[in-house]
Amino acid sequence: MNIMIHKSESRGHANHGWLDTFHTFSFGMYHEPSRIHFGMLRVLNDDFVIGGAGFGKHNHDNMEIISIPLQGSLAHSDSTGNEGVISTGDVQIMSAGSGIQHAEYNASETELVNFLQLWIIPKEKNIQPRYDQLSFTKEQLRNQLRPIVSATEKEGTLWINQDAELYLGEFDASIEISHDIKSANHGIYIFVIEGSLTIGDITLNKRDGIGIYDTDSVLATVHKHSKLLLIEVPIKL
Repeated sequence: MNIMIHKSESRGHANHGWLDTFHTFSFGMYHEPSRIHFGMLRVLNDDFVIGGAGFGKHNHDNMEIISIPLQGSLAHSDSTGNEGVISTGDVQIMSAGSGIQHAEYNASETELVNFLQLWIIPKEKNIQPRYDQLSFTKEQLRNQLRPIVSATEKEGTLWINQDAELYLGEFDASIEISHDIKSANHGIYIFVIEGSLTIGDITLNKRDGIGIYDTDSVLATVHKHSKLLLIEVPIKL
């Protein structure tokens, strides 16, 4: 088993006034050669945007982009004609493909929005750009790893252009979580949104992350009410 641990305080950080952002992997002005990616997972940003502010229209291509609001609401518009708002409980995907322009703003003029944004390197390049979003209830996430993003079209999940799976779960204290890794070329990255858990003798707390590969399965024990994001991706670029 190979393990990499990323404690919350070790993340890259930049405060631009309107945006307070934390980077698990190298991004923008934060460059750490040992933290460029975890397999096909390239970016995991934890963004806080003040009311009325946001990211103006900008370009992306050949990247699978996933946004998960944790607090507040995020307004989205893009060059494919999609406009809408995603809130806590929603998940959004954007296959940038051959190229897309989009903008993201705090949907509130007064309240903070906090969201995770992930970039996953795609399986195929220059596909037709695509956008989708889906809502998940607390009951759907309770004491289980609920699939939210899949590698193929499945009812009840979003899908992206990569052999990757994303899961969300909210767990009570003392729950044991087991996850089987789908192949020898896959690994998992667990990001602790809230709470605390252990994997073996490793304790992870709020906003800590751990990447694990070269093993068949992982067992974790939750110590207090916790919310987790699990990302399974191919390891080899």
